[in-house]
Amino acid sequence: MTVAIIPARGGSQGIIDKNLQSVRGVPLVVRAIRSCQDAFTIDRVYVSTDSERIAQVAESHGARVIRRPRDLATHTSSSEEALLHALEEIPDATTVAFVQATSPFIGFRDLDKAVKMVGAGDYDVVFSGVSHHSFRWEETDSGWRPVGHTMESRPRRQDLPKTVIETGAFYVFSRNGFLQAKSRFHGSVGVVQVPHRDALEIDTPEDLQMARELAVHTDTRQTPWPLDAIVFDFDGVHTDDFVYVNQEGSETVRVKRGDGMGIKMLKDAGITLLILSTETNPVVQARAKKLGVTALTGEDDKAKALVEWMDKNTIDPARVAYVGNDVNDTGCLEMVGWPIVVQDAHPDVKLLARLTLESPGGEGAVRELADLVLHAKAKDKR
Repeated sequence: MTVAIIPARGGSQGIIDKNLQSVRGVPLVVRAIRSCQDAFTIDRVYVSTDSERIAQVAESHGARVIRRPRDLATHTSSSEEALLHALEEIPDATTVAFVQATSPFIGFRDLDKAVKMVGAGDYDVVFSGVSHHSFRWEETDSGWRPVGHTMESRPRRQDLPKTVIETGAFYVFSRNGFLQAKSRFHGSVGVVQVPHRDALEIDTPEDLQMARELAVHTDTRQTPWPLDAIVFDFDGVHTDDFVYVNQEGSETVRVKRGDGMGIKMLKDAGITLLILSTETNPVVQARAKKLGVTALTGEDDKAKALVEWMDKNTIDPARVAYVGNDVNDTGCLEMVGWPIVVQDAHPDVKLLARLTLESPGGEGAVRELADLVLHAKAKDKR
């Protein structure tokens, strides 16, 4: 049996809660779980962690959890120690894919290729690498000196020795070989060369920002399902974010009738709905009453209000969509399984979204989401 083991400790030095940080609205540990689940050659997916939060997230996305002792989850603990502990609880594993959550773009086909290379006996260990064709220099006591070339004779770049760099994304090996060597590297070693995009590894906040920006342009459009509830910001989602003020100071807003139909369709489908807004203007409650939807207004701390609402209604955050448009939606977007933004959302929150709608706020975004959800629900029933 081939198993994937994803070590994901709770502490991190460079980025707080690194393994739970999201890229395209999906926590890093969940992205790793999904890559393993998509691989045809992997039978089970395990997450080794000392964090209850990570354990809950992993289990809610179909992974099995191995509770790692705290003394094996410090910043000085090795991955080998975590793997040895995990394998004690998986006696029927024969081949192991050691997968790192800090690599957000792991291709499942590359995982399959590595598992097959080990399974066929071609290599004892196969790791993910990216081709390297740069002129390298190393620092010495007397200064910098070239590696693989000389200062007097610089070959053409294409004539440099063929080398690869470990991406750190995955390593595949046999259980027995690993237990004997106590190391991920032993025996004959092979490599699966992955695209440079897939080689990105997150160690710093800059790496995380780069991954989020890259994902916006390269991740495929995802269908929001399964869902139990959808929570909407009001201004900028149900409206175009403009407000009309008359000479008495009264404010009115503009909404789209088609969005109202979208709300009706979602309600008829049994989706729980909520409007959550910092706005105190009675227009929000008036619109919510017209739509037959609960509204929480005047909420300065929207994230806290959302947590309390989900707890009160016993709703799993992983099965909640939040639809927002601006930076005050950040906390809510980061805590749900489906962070969604409208097309004209602020660039900073677009980086947090799992789905960016094609419609701007107040111009059919709600109806667009309703159509996507109901289509996915109908497809799921087939």
